Amino acid sequence: MSNQPSKIFIARLLGLDVFDPLGDRLGRLRDVVVLHRQAQRGTQWPLIVGIVVEVLGKRRVFVPMTRVNSIDSTQIIVTGLVNLRRFEQRGAEALVIGEIFDREVVLRDGSGKATIEDCAMEQTRNGDWKLSELFVRRTGTGGGLMRRKGEALVVSWDETLYETTLDPQGAQHFLATHEDTQPADLADALHDLNEKRMLEVAEELQDERLADVLQELPEEDQFQILASLDITRAADILEEMEPDDAADLLGLFTDAQREALLGRMEKEEADDVRRLLEYEEGTAGSLMTPVPIILPPEATVAEALAQVRQEDISPAVAAAVLVCRPPLETPTGRYIGMVHMQQLLRYPPPEHVGNIIDRSIEPVSDMATLEEVSRVLATYDLTLIPVVNEHDRLVGAVTIDDVLDALLPEDWRTNDDGTPVRKVSRSFE
Repeated sequence: MSNQPSKIFIARLLGLDVFDPLGDRLGRLRDVVVLHRQAQRGTQWPLIVGIVVEVLGKRRVFVPMTRVNSIDSTQIIVTGLVNLRRFEQRGAEALVIGEIFDREVVLRDGSGKATIEDCAMEQTRNGDWKLSELFVRRTGTGGGLMRRKGEALVVSWDETLYETTLDPQGAQHFLATHEDTQPADLADALHDLNEKRMLEVAEELQDERLADVLQELPEEDQFQILASLDITRAADILEEMEPDDAADLLGLFTDAQREALLGRMEKEEADDVRRLLEYEEGTAGSLMTPVPIILPPEATVAEALAQVRQEDISPAVAAAVLVCRPPLETPTGRYIGMVHMQQLLRYPPPEHVGNIIDRSIEPVSDMATLEEVSRVLATYDLTLIPVVNEHDRLVGAVTIDDVLDALLPEDWRTNDDGTPVRKVSRSFE
């Protein structure tokens, strides 16, 4: 590599675009992979063996350092062939951002402990890259005024005692890095961590944020995370989730565990989930959300739009308002019809929703099959379809994303299609 900076701090590389020599964008850097080496006397500097790049489709692939042509503060250029199979961590490999950042180390000078906030990589004379220095912040008081808690300093790697068996790794830096990340993208990042690190990060997430992320994770990860929490917090997380997603997750637990969790939830939320669990898998009742937007026919367009604008309403649920006779909690009184969002935007605020109902769309039965529900959604170009019981009372609504989740294979979030090796000169965007 020519014109390389002698030292690069890795936190500054996170999210940088990665290009091939022709200028086509391959993806973005998401992590750096190092290999821990044990010397006969003391610990050698970890060898940097490659980078993790997120390519089109959110797939994370491994690019060896031998393929990295240049690195600076604005971009990374790689050359040669890149294997587009999903990255899998092996042996003594460690992810710098995912596993080393936020870890506590012991300073060899005896002054206490410190938390790693950044790492510097440096190229050696033979062209290899090593992890050479750490930017750390003291976590102990130490001795003297200059060794107080919170003091930041840069130390050489060999001036610290780094052991994976020390105290659990913190999550502050990881969460700060992903503060503005969409739940689906944060779920991808969590899934790429090892189980121990994934649970550490999940433990630090706020309840609402963790609930949003759980809904985007594969079932195995969902179960591991929820099962690792104490029962009170696990119940709080379930309350924050959409009832249909909470029901799906509870289905992974034993009957006894499920009842224990439901017993810790607020009665209203628990009742919604229990009703969903009563339905046979694959029916409209098992897929639906039991809390769509429901209004009486006397409600105004202004009131309907106020309901649609609520922050916690998903776009799919906000596509239509369902009109029913009281009571308005599911199961409601008699179902009357639906009012599409576009209809609401075409009428003045004082207009009653009962006057603009679309009665042409028939609701589906709560016992309807997935095939029947998907056929209705496709036939009428809907994103939401009402669900009624045998007494014509509204019990919920199935959205297009509920159907897609059911139709796609169980491992669709992590499915590896075995994409072959390609030249990186191809443009991915």
